[in-house]
Amino acid sequence: MKTYFLLATLLLATTHVLAQKGDDSVIALHTSHTSMIFSVAADSCLYFEYYGDRIEDCTPFAHKQTYRRSDYGTDALAYPAAGGRFFNEPALAAVYPDGDLNTELKYTGHTDSLSADGNMKQTTISLADLKQGLHVSLIFKAYSREDVFTASALIRNLNKKDVRLTRFYSSYLPVKANSYYLNTFYGAWAQEMCMEQSKLTHGIKSVESKKGVRTTHTENPSFMLSLDAPLQEEAGRVIAGALAWSGNYKLNFQVDEFNLLGISAGINPFASDYSLRRNQCLATPEMVYTYSSRGAGQATRNLHDYARNYVVYDAQTIRPTLLNSWEGAYFDFNEEVIRKMIDDAAEIGLEMFVLDDGWFGNKYPRDNSKQGLGDWQTNRTKLPNGIKSLADYATQKGLKFGLWIEPEMVNPRSELAEQHPDWIVKAQGRNIPTIRGQWLLDLSNPQVQDFIVNTFCRIMDETPNIAYIKWDANRHAESIGSDFLPADRQSHFWIDYTNGLYEVYRRIRARYPDLIMQACSSGGGRVDLGVLKYHQEVWTSDNTDALSRVFIQYGTNMIYPAVVTGSHVSATPNHQTGNQTSLKFRFDVAMGGRLGMELQPQSLSPSERDFARQAIAQYKTLVRPLVMQGDLYRLLSPYDDHGFCVYMYAAKDKASAVVYAYCLKYQGRTHFPQFRLSGLSPEKRYRVKEINTVGNKSVYWGNGQVFSGQYLMNEGLNLRLTQCCSSAVFHIEEVR
Repeated sequence: MKTYFLLATLLLATTHVLAQKGDDSVIALHTSHTSMIFSVAADSCLYFEYYGDRIEDCTPFAHKQTYRRSDYGTDALAYPAAGGRFFNEPALAAVYPDGDLNTELKYTGHTDSLSADGNMKQTTISLADLKQGLHVSLIFKAYSREDVFTASALIRNLNKKDVRLTRFYSSYLPVKANSYYLNTFYGAWAQEMCMEQSKLTHGIKSVESKKGVRTTHTENPSFMLSLDAPLQEEAGRVIAGALAWSGNYKLNFQVDEFNLLGISAGINPFASDYSLRRNQCLATPEMVYTYSSRGAGQATRNLHDYARNYVVYDAQTIRPTLLNSWEGAYFDFNEEVIRKMIDDAAEIGLEMFVLDDGWFGNKYPRDNSKQGLGDWQTNRTKLPNGIKSLADYATQKGLKFGLWIEPEMVNPRSELAEQHPDWIVKAQGRNIPTIRGQWLLDLSNPQVQDFIVNTFCRIMDETPNIAYIKWDANRHAESIGSDFLPADRQSHFWIDYTNGLYEVYRRIRARYPDLIMQACSSGGGRVDLGVLKYHQEVWTSDNTDALSRVFIQYGTNMIYPAVVTGSHVSATPNHQTGNQTSLKFRFDVAMGGRLGMELQPQSLSPSERDFARQAIAQYKTLVRPLVMQGDLYRLLSPYDDHGFCVYMYAAKDKASAVVYAYCLKYQGRTHFPQFRLSGLSPEKRYRVKEINTVGNKSVYWGNGQVFSGQYLMNEGLNLRLTQCCSSAVFHIEEVR
């Protein structure tokens, strides 16, 4: 009898699901090579069915059977809410005016629209809890050429009273495989974007930030998920994801008792209950996904193409090489020092000079990090002729001019803090904690937004030759409280701050559309797709040590394209790590991103200046177009035990490429790197030429020779690299 009851229950569960599904109940979204498929049941529940390689005929999903017992909860819903029969981490949870904690979303329809160029198709699926009047629009965008889907939600309250949201993720993605290997990014200040892989077990693993500002130092809202086997570069099924949000985030990976992985991703609900009045909406940020059946490499290339084509501000504009004053002068400079650095930058062939921190404050001179922040007037002692004279001087030397600002923060010892204590983020009746001697301005307050925009515009209008802004942010949010937000809306702060920042960015971009802006946040604290909608680049890390940067840039470029990664040649011994490395190694590493320098040029010997001049010239003519717009192929990982890192950028037309090879530990006389190239055409012939050589000595026996693409992609290169921090860069060009 017991066995019969079990079989009957299973049969009833299967029959129930079959009865729910009809022949025209499938919603299929496609890119060139992938599909994302949903189904609508007879009771109007929306189920997630599939994400993977493209399936042309999706009709079987209307009839597909399930063997899941109904008393174990539902099959994978497309956007599960707390309540009903869904038992895992919900994508949505709400508290209604009558105390009801349950939300049951039903499908009410969907619409499609196509972009003007035909590459992006948007599908909006409408869901509603008809009892409580909560409506959710799931917005999916399918980017055909890039094989990328984005997912977000628009949550609207049609209840007569306020509804309090306690969960509001951007998306929920169920994944079906035998095993799951999650690759995520971790670190700290000066150690950002380190990679680690873990096999997911049953339960929940979360990647999150509660910092509010500088949210990507210790974790990053992105991942690579390898299905059924550990991550491989050019083989295996991989799902990669990244959240376009610069505030608190949370990515949950939950393996349930059916071995189904549920990924919920979006704004972190930590201390962020969000109340919606009648007819009010909450729009969640976009979660970006790509699928590859050809390993992590193709997933990366998909994300890079998507970012360059649809996210990164002004991604096609050439990024100028530059000299930044910070590590060469810090706070200790005057007009003569800066003019000499401008002279040196021009003499060695750089294209821009950036004046970093220390140029402002008079009542409280910015001679250190403890005072003056917020008082954005030029320091008359250091720069008696003002910023404009320096910008004009740089322009006369053929350089663009850039300036550092940190407009979200304020020192307690400043005129701004004295005049506007109501603008400071603080908990009433509690001490205000300082970080780097700073407080945080309340960007949820429109008056603060106006102040930042007006200050920014005043600085720009006083110095029309400013072409570049380094926007820094050197502390996170803690002991939060807003004098602007009412008592019953204090939990809105975390979201309203980030939206306030984006509003400031939008207003500035409307006024200065051609300005180059770098997102710096104590280095890599804002490396995310949300900030890149307004910035051309990020400061990858305050750690400028070349050996450290091999790992930092390798991890960063797993998700984010090199066009956004600022990478500088700095002094030796390095100011952060104390490592001593050759100028060649420092240039070879920095040329893997947007090349810059951050040292006192006067410290370079004549031979080093000659090398720098030659390397900068080769970067501008041979390397930069490939790094900025080429396809990334990773050939040897620095995380493997062999002690090498090798990667390359290949042009879209396969006519040229640049290859980087770094030796990361002493190899003795027995170990030499051997690697096959990728991204070339087997039918073409290529000349292989090492650049950045010292004394015209090459580490490759075939330097300057012509090889077939077939040879380079099957046999590859073998190099004489054995010393720690030795390196080589090769330019590969088609010979017609």
